Amino acid sequence: MPRLPARFAAVILCFAPLFFRRSWQHAVVVLIGAILAPGRRTVTSILRITGRSRERRFVNYHRILSRAAWSGRAAARVLLGLLLDAFVPAGPVLLGLDDTIERRRGKRISAKGIYRDPVRSSHGHFVKASGLRWLSLMLLVPVSWAGRVWALPFLTALAPSERYCRERGLRHKKLTDWGRQLVLQARRWMPERQLVLVTDSGFSALEFLAALLRQEVTCVTRLRLDAALYQPAPPRRPGTLGRPRIKGERLPTLAEVLADRTTRWQRLTVPGWYGEGDRVVEIYSDTAVWRHSGMPVVPIRWVLLRDPCRRFDPQALLCTDPAQEPLQIIRWFIQRWQLEVTFREVRDHLGVETQRQWSDKAIARTTPCLLGLFSIVTLLASRLDDRARIAVSTSAWYHKQRPTFADSLAAVRRAIWSEQGFVMSRQSIETTKLSPALREGIAYALCHAA
Repeated sequence: MPRLPARFAAVILCFAPLFFRRSWQHAVVVLIGAILAPGRRTVTSILRITGRSRERRFVNYHRILSRAAWSGRAAARVLLGLLLDAFVPAGPVLLGLDDTIERRRGKRISAKGIYRDPVRSSHGHFVKASGLRWLSLMLLVPVSWAGRVWALPFLTALAPSERYCRERGLRHKKLTDWGRQLVLQARRWMPERQLVLVTDSGFSALEFLAALLRQEVTCVTRLRLDAALYQPAPPRRPGTLGRPRIKGERLPTLAEVLADRTTRWQRLTVPGWYGEGDRVVEIYSDTAVWRHSGMPVVPIRWVLLRDPCRRFDPQALLCTDPAQEPLQIIRWFIQRWQLEVTFREVRDHLGVETQRQWSDKAIARTTPCLLGLFSIVTLLASRLDDRARIAVSTSAWYHKQRPTFADSLAAVRRAIWSEQGFVMSRQSIETTKLSPALREGIAYALCHAA
């Protein structure tokens, strides 16, 4: 097993109770190798980077993902506890929920489907993608050394295609059903904390919002400009017969409010607008009851935004806590963009879409593990000293003010390699002979850096 700095071992060993002893010895090699390996995150590349290219029982490392008895849900709970202790020890917990498509091909990948590619598609151009659809729940926390908010995944679920469920006689669950289950699982793990969920318009559904509201989870998402809004139901008079009213008079749609010249707009300065600094916007906000026939009734505060410079189209947001301030709702919602940044980072630096597992269990485990690896690397980076954490990779033609995830990953790798004896003290004149396995791993990292 690779040697780890004591500050890293305290984090990694928290996952040891989830495995049997022999499985844990192989699992920790896979975990450390996934951090050190460049390029593709296959089990074979992990074995090479850890100096085990001549391991005869290499199949034992493959079985960690395909056959070993351990619970991904229990691992997610341990990871969430570590993240809360490190970044959000008190106060409200801000969560982000979003889905992504992992482009995979192959006849043996049974859970794949055909979906709309959100990256390549636009309002007037529709692009299809074949792959696996993952739904990830992330913790949105400010990272001190990075100077911004990061989205840290801790719970990820595979949402199989409708064809996959039909062929196996299973009930197909919509994306909102999967999302509700993930958020309610997080609520059971954090019963005493105030939870705020930020999602995109795909989860702006009354059944989804009502289910979270019953569990005291505040949700912030987009709102259609033609949504049916009503006043709250008036107080019930004594002696009135029949069922009580659930809504009041119909209110104008937000599209009508937007077109009304008598609307009194308020100017606000929103800090940190999608990483561009402060942005001046005009808002108009009020409370209402959102209802649709046959659906639950949800009280909301809606916020209508428009740009005085007309750099983006008018849009509307909703919050299921009507007592929240409009500026706070906007600040929560713009942090949702960090989820897209995390999806991009795990593709670029942690090898998502490069793994080559084919069994259903290995497929269901590998991508959530790689997404969780993003959070584990962030946890390990938080235990480094300040000088190592703020080190950035710069050049004459590219300057960075703050470290990115790539810099944090490099700092964690440097600390792990140093523990193996790769870095020698300047005060010592004695040379340290590297082990053959270590030399082989370093050669592999250098020759396959791309």
